[in-house]
Amino acid sequence: MVAGEEPLEIRIGGLSLMVTMRTPGHDIELVHGVLHAEGIIATAGDISEMRYCDGIDADGRNTYNVLDVTLSPAGSTPAAVPTRAVTTTSACGVCGTASIEGLQRRTRYRLTDLPAFAPATIIALPDRLRARQQAFKSTGGVHAAALVNPDGQLDYLREDVGRHNAVDKVIGTALMAGELPISGRALLTSSRASFELVQKATMAGIGMLVAVSAPSSLAVQLAEETGLTLIGFTSATGFNIYSGARRVRGSAG
Repeated sequence: MVAGEEPLEIRIGGLSLMVTMRTPGHDIELVHGVLHAEGIIATAGDISEMRYCDGIDADGRNTYNVLDVTLSPAGSTPAAVPTRAVTTTSACGVCGTASIEGLQRRTRYRLTDLPAFAPATIIALPDRLRARQQAFKSTGGVHAAALVNPDGQLDYLREDVGRHNAVDKVIGTALMAGELPISGRALLTSSRASFELVQKATMAGIGMLVAVSAPSSLAVQLAEETGLTLIGFTSATGFNIYSGARRVRGSAG
């Protein structure tokens, strides 16, 4: 068994925005998450229609690899759609950004303090996540992300070959449920904590990001600037707090 990886072209009004490599499944949620991270939409109401189209293989069968989005005329986000058509790999979610200045997007929400997480809850998260990773059990080749309640309960767990796709699927699911800003839960990821994942979290109003692996220097910098609690190297033996220690019970700051 190997993990599925196929291209998904995202179009807006018939014009290609990007092609991302993803594991098929929860595509609608993925596109909602991507468009929110791009600053194109703020709520599910900003989209009036989304449909598969024109993805045809050699035998004329629909591959379900093209999604065309129609934005709502009365949408709450009048931001212009980026005029770029790029290919994004499953390893990198910002490779197609047109400029360095375009990397950092402003959040619509002020990050609030969560009910403080107990250290025992945090160290249990990697095992809880792994226990529910059905695709990982079969293939060993996908990342996972989920929202976490202060009691350790996992919501909206999603898997994908791309760590940024898994996060977009989670945030897109919450957006479609009308749950943004996500102020009462943390974001958990099986991957390292990159700049892009910190940015996606802060744009969704999430105050804590817990990663199983390491953060990058730019991720730490952005977390400090935005007030996000960034935790890395999380395992049954402990974790590192890189910023925002006040959201972890018993920590200084």
